Amino acid sequence: MLSLKVAIISLGCSKNLVDSEVMVKSILNNDYEVTENAETAEIIIINTCGFIESAKQESIDTILEMAGYKKNGRCKVLIATGCLAERYKEELIKELPELDAVIGTGDYKDVPEVIRKALRGEKVVLYGHQDLIDIDKLPRQISGFGASSYLKIAEGCDNRCSYCIIPALRGRYRSRKMEDILEEAKELSRNGIKEVNVIAQDITRYGIDLYKSLKLSELLRKLAEIEGIEWIRLLYSYPDEFTDELIKVIAGEAKICKYLDIPIQHASNRILTKMARRSSRENILRLIEKLRKRVPGIVLRTTLIVGFPGETEEDFKELYDFVSETKFNRLGVFAYSREEDTPAFNMPNQVEEAVKQERLEKIMLLQKNISLEYNRKLVGQTLKVLVEGVSGNEYLGRSFMDAPEIDGKVYFNSDKEIIPGDFCSVIIKKAYEYDLVGERTDEPCK
Repeated sequence: MLSLKVAIISLGCSKNLVDSEVMVKSILNNDYEVTENAETAEIIIINTCGFIESAKQESIDTILEMAGYKKNGRCKVLIATGCLAERYKEELIKELPELDAVIGTGDYKDVPEVIRKALRGEKVVLYGHQDLIDIDKLPRQISGFGASSYLKIAEGCDNRCSYCIIPALRGRYRSRKMEDILEEAKELSRNGIKEVNVIAQDITRYGIDLYKSLKLSELLRKLAEIEGIEWIRLLYSYPDEFTDELIKVIAGEAKICKYLDIPIQHASNRILTKMARRSSRENILRLIEKLRKRVPGIVLRTTLIVGFPGETEEDFKELYDFVSETKFNRLGVFAYSREEDTPAFNMPNQVEEAVKQERLEKIMLLQKNISLEYNRKLVGQTLKVLVEGVSGNEYLGRSFMDAPEIDGKVYFNSDKEIIPGDFCSVIIKKAYEYDLVGERTDEPCK
């Protein structure tokens, strides 16, 4: 008997992608075949995102699109998993009769059993177990990112920002055991992974629950000892628990990319307080100054929210001026999304959508010019590039300054064949707002 084919569509963040990879491994271990082509699949799983309105809409649209294969394709079972499934389980199963099962964020390990039940005609709804899932030993099947992969070191969040639904969907903050993280990293290396992107809702809090102290510095030192891993990138490092010891490790370990993603969300103390953020403008500025002084050449990325309830023109100007003066290398902006079951949902003075969009565009235009200014300084420099793809003799890749999926690319020509997944030296010839163009060179990187 031929194995049934399963297609998994992963939406949203990198944390969700890791969950999808765990599901893929579990499915393969249960004698199903995994395919990237939903059109040929008998079982389709959509791992959804439910963070903000645009993500929710993308998830719903994808479910409806995949439902078409139940009518006109081979699909026998359609399953929604992930954050949207955890948040709107009853609504999804009621409003979308095409769905055969809904699995929340704490139950994705049970997907093979859910498939079996759904194939027997049962409607399955699993949710509410976010804090119970064993996050330490969940084998995963690495997806197609070449020599780069994510490494999740914790699950959940205790920050309770007033705009954010994630703690309700993902549960309390739970650090993974260090030995399990290191073993997974070694396995990634054995499978050809050269860049490890360390992720969690907040990586700087790693260890606070499990070991009763902050342990990210120790974890990073041990990750740097693993043979075969050449780049260690730190994503989602909140500013509140950034210790001097962590800065020392980042500066001193050659394998750690001099790149940090530090989401600050705003620069007005009034708005930061309303957001229930633990940082202040002054503390954020001190951290940035310290990082730039102690880690020369460090690339800083941040994310912002504009249009939060009660954000005045003065608050926005304070944020705009902060971005103008601080000059982050990389920056993303979200318009505030009003999410039910969060404290900010019922706050007075909700900002009009048109105003949110206008403010977002102003910040992005400012950042576009800042990014171009930084990139122009790279013309003539030789960068170490992790090659990700090729078309003819044109290659594309990333330098240490660019995280996968969210930052720019380096495009370059080479008269020698390069295998994607390898590193090479590229001399930069042209600079654009977000991308660089260059040529492969035998010169060593500076």
